[in-house]
Amino acid sequence: MSNCLTTIQDYGLRSVGIGERILPKTDITICEQVVLIGSGLIWNIYFGTIAVFVGFWFSVMLAIGKNNKFAVFRNPSNVFIFLFRGSPLFIQFFFAYELFVLLPKIGVTLDLGFVSLSMQSHWLTKAWLGGLIVLFCNTAAYSAEIFYGAIRAVPSTELEAAEAYGITGWNKFRRIIWPSMLRLAWPSYTNEAIFLFHATTLIFFTGFPAWRQSGDALYYANYFSDKTFNPFLPYPIVAAYFIFITLIIIFIFGVANRHLNRHLNVEQRAQIRLSLNLLR
Repeated sequence: MSNCLTTIQDYGLRSVGIGERILPKTDITICEQVVLIGSGLIWNIYFGTIAVFVGFWFSVMLAIGKNNKFAVFRNPSNVFIFLFRGSPLFIQFFFAYELFVLLPKIGVTLDLGFVSLSMQSHWLTKAWLGGLIVLFCNTAAYSAEIFYGAIRAVPSTELEAAEAYGITGWNKFRRIIWPSMLRLAWPSYTNEAIFLFHATTLIFFTGFPAWRQSGDALYYANYFSDKTFNPFLPYPIVAAYFIFITLIIIFIFGVANRHLNRHLNVEQRAQIRLSLNLLR
């Protein structure tokens, strides 16, 4: 027990640069694998949380743009959604990294007329930002399609009733379309959040390098698999961690879902809760 507590102190925060620098290479224990993989999970939580939070608002903007009757708003939204939904996420990471590596060589200059500013872009090649941008764009595209479908599914009777009461424009969106859109899209959006969290394991297996061997959970699992020649222990540990986080996501989004549908009767709420657990 004391050895395991020492391992937690040495490696518990190693993935964020705190603790022992040298990874264990021989006589690797189960405790070391559990602790280091759990340490790497910090990066997965970081990527997933930021991408979901920021991507949510951008996806709503994209959905509104796609539903707009003016082509100047509709076409850019359609192109963005098509590009990131039509190409594999794994390829997006590679392409983005090569682009971000090329930017510092080209140089990015912002001309304001009275002054010219040179912008540093080398930080885009780091996983903490470059990989996050790719995840953010990808989840925004998929979520935008979900919210767009929900906007189109808002009952026309609700819209007609709002217009009959003189509710138009922004007030109609805020009071009628927005709550109905969230209520209709939330089960599918929950699945997208779960998928996004799982997709965070791709970042350190693409072009974005791990600095000082400080990667995510799957990065450490791959390291232990190579060192011990036994993939049947580290990878199940990763799976267990992700299952636990998935349960937390389902619980949090389930609370939000019940709040969005608090006006429904008990039978209708039960049906919504059941569909949430059964969908991918």
